[in-house]
Amino acid sequence: MKIIKDKEYGGERPLYALHDARLENVTIHVGESSIKEGSDIEAENCTFEGKYVFWEVTNFTVKNCYFAESARSSLWYSRNCRMIDCKVDAPKLFRRMKGIYVERTAFPNGEQYLWDCSDIELRDVSIDNCDYAFMHCENVKIERYRQNGNYSFQYAKNVEIRNAVINSKDAFWEAENVTVYDSEINGEYLGWYGKNLKFVRCHLTGEQLLCYVDGLILEDCTFGDDANLLFEYSKVEGNVKGHLTSVKNPTTGHLTADSIGEIIIDENIKQPADCKITVLDK
Repeated sequence: MKIIKDKEYGGERPLYALHDARLENVTIHVGESSIKEGSDIEAENCTFEGKYVFWEVTNFTVKNCYFAESARSSLWYSRNCRMIDCKVDAPKLFRRMKGIYVERTAFPNGEQYLWDCSDIELRDVSIDNCDYAFMHCENVKIERYRQNGNYSFQYAKNVEIRNAVINSKDAFWEAENVTVYDSEINGEYLGWYGKNLKFVRCHLTGEQLLCYVDGLILEDCTFGDDANLLFEYSKVEGNVKGHLTSVKNPTTGHLTADSIGEIIIDENIKQPADCKITVLDK
């Protein structure tokens, strides 16, 4: 393996097509495509300031590295990336990639992160300012996660989330095969038009949650006082703890809650219109 240590580079493509190499304490100054078309690369204690650093790169690890804000779009079209203990100010990372592992890393400028990616695992990660994160992603596993940003997980498939706090309006729109455990999700219009959504021991807040869902499961979940007009036109199997402000026109299934402020079943309900609702405090 080639060792590159205590070096500085700039301009366009300074390490283009680099293979089987380890970078230690290397700085990539402003420029473009510094390590494009490479493979089998380790980078530790490095600083990346230029754009498009890891494009079309296969099998690479970045550890204790810094991506400056100017290093936008630095991880695209690549495979088998490991990012550990990094500091990242760059926006628009992770696009059309397969095989992403990120651990103990914060992304304060997460604009348009993780689009059209697959085989993703995040642990102890936080992302802020991350509107549209995880759009069209598949095979996602997340544990101990914090997020601030709207429209997340749209069109995502095969997602498992544990111990997360997600603040996101319109999360999980048209998402499919999603399971969330022991988490808090805050935001309006959660899960609309989703398919096979499951929430276990979660706390959910926001208006008009979980409507138009084809296959909704709730196990021991709680809802905030602002969570109203729930489950409209959804197929729901739910065991809810505590109080629900209002439920409107679920199409079928079984729903149990300790108390419900208002149950709205009107002429607009869709067939089969046979959802059984049980209020335990009655």
